Amino acid sequence: MKNLNNRVLLITLFLVIAALLRLIPHPPNFVPITAIAIFSGAKFTNIKYALSIPLIIMLISDIFIGFYSISLFVYLAFIIITIYNFLRKKYTIINVFASSLLFFMISNLGVWILGGYGYTFEGLLLCYTMAIPFFVNAIAADMFYSTILFFGFKKAEKRLISVTKN
Repeated sequence: MKNLNNRVLLITLFLVIAALLRLIPHPPNFVPITAIAIFSGAKFTNIKYALSIPLIIMLISDIFIGFYSISLFVYLAFIIITIYNFLRKKYTIINVFASSLLFFMISNLGVWILGGYGYTFEGLLLCYTMAIPFFVNAIAADMFYSTILFFGFKKAEKRLISVTKN
């Protein structure tokens, strides 16, 4: 039981550190939140914990940064990403890319639905086209942060297990 509690504490610590990175200056969309949703979904065995972590982190950081018109779509994207990774239970480049793509598709659909580019097929295409530079940054951030979270956690978990055995 002690190892399980230590593991949950370690997961939470990794996620809090990653969350703090959203609050410091960064290039557009180069944030760890999608990586947090991926990691949370893959590492927690309880879906309620897995879902609550990225949403709580978003909520708290949005209190400081500010809420915006597409927040509902952003939060929905993180729910779907977390569930997707909860079902997959592993770190792969394909899962990270799929998660990035899910965020891109859902959040930009929100921009279009909220009238950002007009309610036409051309407006929808323009919305996604204009978001491509942000998508490039998001993919880079998701690959970078998820790699750090998964491999850093793996090393820290091994160290924690060896310390608790002694």
